[in-house]
Order: sequence, then C-alpha cells, then structure tokens
Amino acid sequence: MKKTTGGIVKAIRIVFSIAVAVAVIFIPAGTLAWPEAWILLGAYFVFVLALVLRIKKRDPELYQERTARQKEGKRWDKILLSVYTVFLLLMLVASGLDAVRFRLSHIPLEVKIGAFLSFLPVGLLFFLVYRENTFASKVVRVQKDRGQRVIDSGPYKVVRHPMYAAIILMIPAVPLALGSWWALIFAGLVDILFVVRTALEDKTLKDELPGYIDYAKKTRFRLIPGIW
Repeated sequence: MKKTTGGIVKAIRIVFSIAVAVAVIFIPAGTLAWPEAWILLGAYFVFVLALVLRIKKRDPELYQERTARQKEGKRWDKILLSVYTVFLLLMLVASGLDAVRFRLSHIPLEVKIGAFLSFLPVGLLFFLVYRENTFASKVVRVQKDRGQRVIDSGPYKVVRHPMYAAIILMIPAVPLALGSWWALIFAGLVDILFVVRTALEDKTLKDELPGYIDYAKKTRFRLIPGIW
C-alpha cells in the first residue's frame, strides 16, 4: 500500500511539473503557437523519462536517493537551489515575452538549430554521469548512510563536477533555442549560481569525504579542463 501511494504521489508531482512548465512558457508568450517551445518541452520530457527509467532499472538506490524528499543537505545549498528556481522561471518567462509576445529578439534559424543540437552531447554527458556515480544526489550531502566513496571513473577522470558542467552548458542553450537574447541574462545568472555551488560543494567534499583531497590532486579541474 505504501509503495502504491508513493507511486501515485510521484505521478502527481510529474503532472504538476508538466503543468507548471507549460504555464510558465506559454502564458507569457500569449499563444500556444510556438513550435520551438513545443519541441523543447517534448525533447526535455522524453529525455527525462528515458533517464529516470534507466536509473530506476540499473541503480534503484540512486533512483530512491534522487526521488525521495531530502531533509538533509547544507543550508547554503537550499538557498542556492531556491534562487536557481526563481532565475530559471524568470528565464522561461523572459523567453516567452521576448521571442513571441513582443518579438524583441531576432535569432537566426541556424543559431536555434545549433542550440537544439547542443542538447545531444549534454544529454550524453548526463547519462555518463549517472552511469558512473551512484551517489549523484540532488542535494549537497555526504551520504554516509549509503557508504559514499570517491568516484574517479568516466567523466570524473576529466573534471570533478561533470554534472554541473553539463548544466552550465545546457542552460544558455534553452533561451537560444526558444529565440530570446534577453533571456540569456537569467541563464547567465543560473550559470553563476552553479559555479558558486561547485566551489562550495567541492570544499564540502574535501572536508567530509575521505579520499577526495587525493582525488582533487589527481583530477585538478572542477568544471573546465585546463581552466578551473
């Protein structure tokens, strides 16, 4: 019974998330006749569904970690995630207002196509991260309850935070795909937040996760090989 109830709650959350996404994108635009937005939403939900089903099948513990309500986590991380949510919503609202309602931006078709195509390597990077790291929680916490250890394989050989690298690459592509230059302002703010989160999480792992300092000496860069 408890398992069934949990499944229903998760289904309700998914439906609610879809409804919010549709509202945030199309209400500011003032129309449903926005092909780029429909393509983006369709691609996003297909990708998320494929990723969730893969994780649930291959790594049930990771699936539970990412879908359970997290009471743990750093206070600063909760603040950053709250601000991130606001900036993300503002980015989508600005995209609708700019690209459709007021038509302030004029982004060439080839730029939009390039933005959509950029989601392919970024999506692959997400799959690789979840394949390698069973401790990829949605909040910053050292999972002593799951026996967390340092992961140094796959993309973690290249940078220490490949998931954040993927997010930082993905976010600016969204307003470009939707046709808005102005929404890039909020995309930039989101990316700055994730750079800050990377630095703070890296410090947390050095302080609390055994072996991470040695790993950091071997894999020197957090997000961008050769730079930082």
